[in-house]
Formats: sequence, structure tokens, C-alpha cells
Amino acid sequence: MITEKLASIIVDTSYDNLPDEVILKAKQCFIDFLGVALAGSKIPSSVAVKNIFRNGNGSSVLGSNNVGFIDASLVNGVFAHSLDLDDGHRFAQIHPGCTVIPAALSISENRNKTGDNFISSIVAGYQVSILMGMISNPEHRNLGFHSTGTCGTFGAAAASCKAIDLEYEGIVNALGLAGTQTAGLLESDHAGSAGKHLHAGKAAQAGVISAILSENGFEGAPSIIDGNEGFLNAMVIPGNTSSYNIKNYEDRVDKIIADRNYHIMDVYFKKYPICRHLHSSVDATIEIYKEMISKNVKVDDIVSINVKTYEIASEHDNNNPNTVEAIRQSLPVSIAISLLNGDLNVDNLDINPKIISLASKVVLENDKEMEGLYPSKRPSRVQVLTKNNIFTSRVDLPMGEPEQPFNQLEILGKFHYLNPKIDLEVLEIMDELESYKMGDLMKILNKKFNDA
Repeated sequence: MITEKLASIIVDTSYDNLPDEVILKAKQCFIDFLGVALAGSKIPSSVAVKNIFRNGNGSSVLGSNNVGFIDASLVNGVFAHSLDLDDGHRFAQIHPGCTVIPAALSISENRNKTGDNFISSIVAGYQVSILMGMISNPEHRNLGFHSTGTCGTFGAAAASCKAIDLEYEGIVNALGLAGTQTAGLLESDHAGSAGKHLHAGKAAQAGVISAILSENGFEGAPSIIDGNEGFLNAMVIPGNTSSYNIKNYEDRVDKIIADRNYHIMDVYFKKYPICRHLHSSVDATIEIYKEMISKNVKVDDIVSINVKTYEIASEHDNNNPNTVEAIRQSLPVSIAISLLNGDLNVDNLDINPKIISLASKVVLENDKEMEGLYPSKRPSRVQVLTKNNIFTSRVDLPMGEPEQPFNQLEILGKFHYLNPKIDLEVLEIMDELESYKMGDLMKILNKKFNDA
């Protein structure tokens, strides 16, 4: 059973065996999470979820007071996903950090676990959530499920199990409990609602609950993933209700799980607070903006904007969104903002008549050649036609992917941009994360965060 294979991976994940580059990447993921979640804590959906929980002595709500540790995992998960700036994995089609890290952090802080244990919990959680995403997609996504909320629940449970040192049988039970709590529909995302933020929070919380219940003798179904009515048959394989059809997945599952590379190394970091499928187009657009500026060509001279890209990206075609969340899913508006500002960030993510007018000039095309490159690439070719010029730029992979990663300074720069009042010196503590107890470390960080 797949739960048993995943449980073995979790058991075998040990800080002492982690390569240096994996430890560094886990710390970078933690820094990126902290920066995004702190900034995200101020938006309306985050404030709403924060306000429904009372103060307590459990674990930190970033930038605020403590609440019960189970509640903290939900709140911080919402914070981390609310700006659409959190990390992701293009093959798994998932944002692992916003589910895994809130779960690992809340339970590690509550029990004052060591920093090295926290790191191994993050690595185990990323491994499981990414494996589940790669096993399940693209079919899972094509059926309308948001992998961050569904596959992320398994990752959050894995991180929680590792944090409390559950043994093999307990982990199998916890994964069984996690699997029956998986939820998250893409309609929440593409309707432009804040419901997608809740997917991350609930996944993190469900992972913590699963581990704690298992620790206390609560049993889950070991067959929750590949059983007759398990996750794959119910939520991945279209129209199938018999375990016979799982056999079609056996080779795929075995191949994916047998790959013992640390999949956290393939995680990307985001520059723009919009859906990742739009990033290649925005990168290309900003290159065109720079060329237009160098030639003194005005935005008002633009006649049309033609974008060739892969199918999923081309489907983000709303050129008149009416909420911030809908803007994050709009390729025409993202391109318009980028052409008007030379950038796209949390401060200019807005709509006005000029943006809407420019967005109306965007024509999206699903290009067969580019579709054939997906998901290995996420290509886009943007062409801007003005009265006297044609500007063209193509980007096959957006910035932040492992093929062209952000370096440490860029990750710290992102944190600083999102949280300019926080002295970056506080993050030097990450260099010695292993030597701290997580309760002590979060007291230091939260004092700095709350005083800013």
C-alpha cells in the first residue's frame, strides 16, 4: 500500500543523513514562508481567520499572539497562501510550504523540539506532498481538485509525524486519517475567492490533527490512497470505482516513489503575487517593457498584445476581474499591470480603467508546440504590436525555478520588500537553527516580528 511506502520514507528521513544543500534549501523555504506569511497576515482573509481564534499558550500566530497549536497551524497556513507568493513544485502542481511548514512549526514549537528535528520534518513533509502531487496529477487537477489542499494534507501529516517522532505504524495510521480529510476545489481559486487560502490552512491543520490522533491510538485506513474507495479511485482516476483500475497506476507510483531524490530541491520561489502559470508571460512582458523604454515607445502606442502559451495558462483569460483574488488569476490584467509599471508586485496589484483598457488588447492563444513542452517547461511568447514597432520575448521557465534559482540574497530581498520594518539581522538566526529549541527560537523571532 502507498501509505506504507510513504511511512517508510518518513521514518528514513533523518537530519544526520541530509546533504548540506538540502538543509540549506529547507532553511530558505522557512525564510520564504516567514516573509510571505507575515506580509499575508495583514490582508482581509487572514485577519478574518485570525479573529475567530482566541489567545492561548500553544504556538505562534506570526506577527500576532499565541493560540492553541492546532489552531495556529490553520491560521499560519492561511497567512502563507493568501498573497499567492508561496513556494511551489511544477511537476506536482502543488504549493508545499504553506501546508507543511505551518504544521511542522506549530507542533515543533508547542513541544519545543530541536531545530534539526524541525528541518527533517520540513524535508519529510515536502517529500510526501510532492510525491502525492506527482502521483495524482494532471488527472487530479483536471477533475477540479486543488492539490495544495488535497495532497498538501498528506505532506502536513508527514511533517507532523516526523516532528513528534511517531514510529512506522503510527505514521501509517496518521496518513490514513489525513487521506480522509483531503479537500480543496479549484472553483474557489478560479472564481477569484479567498477560499483557496483556506485550503492551505485546513490542510496544515488536518495534518497536525492526524498525527496527534494517531499518537493517541486513533486508527486510520492504511488503504486510504489505493483502496477501492480511496483517494486515487475517488479523486484521481476519472469514472473508475474499482481497484482493478489502480493497476494502471502501479508502475507510475512505484517509479515516482522509488526516486529517492530530495524533491524539496526542485521547489521554486515566486517573484510575482499571481498564479504561477502566469509568471513566464509576465517575465517576457517585463523584458518587452525594458526594450520599449530603451526605444522611448509609450504604452499608449500599443495596438495589440498577442500571447502564445500552454493550455492551462491560456485559460486564465478574464480581462475584467472584480476582486484582488481574481486579478491573481488573470493573465491579461497581469500583463497590463506589468506593461504599465515595469513590474508586478503586492503594491500595484490593482485595476483601473487604464489597466482594463490595456488588458482588453491581450489575445491569448493555446499553442500546440508549447503545450507539448508542458509540464517540463511553462513556456510563453509575448508579442506587443505598437504603431511603429513589434516587440517579442519568449520565456520557457519563469524566474525562481531550480534551473534558474533565486540566491540567498534574493530570498532575503523578497523578505525585506514584503516586511520592510523588520531588521534582516534577525534572520541570521537561521545559520544556527539546529542549535535552538523551536519554542525558544520562535520567542526570539516573534519579539522582532511583533515589535516591527
